[in-house]
Amino acid sequence: MVLQNVRFPLSLRNVEDLLFERGIDVCHETVRHWWNRFGPMFAADVRRQRVSRMKGFRQWKWHRDEVYVKINGEMHYLWRAVDQEGEVLESYVTKTRDKKAALRFMKKALKRHGLPAEITTDGLRSYKAAMTELGNTDKQEVGRWANNRVENSHLPFRRRERAMLRFRQMKSLQKFASVHASVHNQFASRPFGSISNAT
Repeated sequence: MVLQNVRFPLSLRNVEDLLFERGIDVCHETVRHWWNRFGPMFAADVRRQRVSRMKGFRQWKWHRDEVYVKINGEMHYLWRAVDQEGEVLESYVTKTRDKKAALRFMKKALKRHGLPAEITTDGLRSYKAAMTELGNTDKQEVGRWANNRVENSHLPFRRRERAMLRFRQMKSLQKFASVHASVHNQFASRPFGSISNAT
């Protein structure tokens, strides 16, 4: 039930009601404690398996983008990296949208996943500045519609954000974004002949 809370746009009280209908009397705070304890453990395991499968794949392509998220009325940015299958690789929350933030995000993703064959971004100059510093500008592709893959990956997060009535802390947003991405990847239907299933 903890995973269903992440997988579907349900509030903690919705989960409490669903469990009560099945004869289980649990407070919504208990569901929140379950999520905080077991969600990151499950997400880390899913992410580890995904990384080990994809590291040897030579044509790995990444799409990167950032989305605005309000925390207590203040604007923050959720940076995301998605591969060519639409699976979220990395999520990172910052207060700024500058070169320093882009560089931290890219270093984190590269350290965990290795270097892809191609990185598609939007026209944000922070990406170009960060990639110049890292020395991989030759891998960057910028195009008007080229980044639709990552734009579409924001939709499940936005639905979930509305159900949760937004976030109150940067730390809780970072934790939720990481767990939600891994759980969503695990349950998302993959197209026939997807790379992760290929031998």
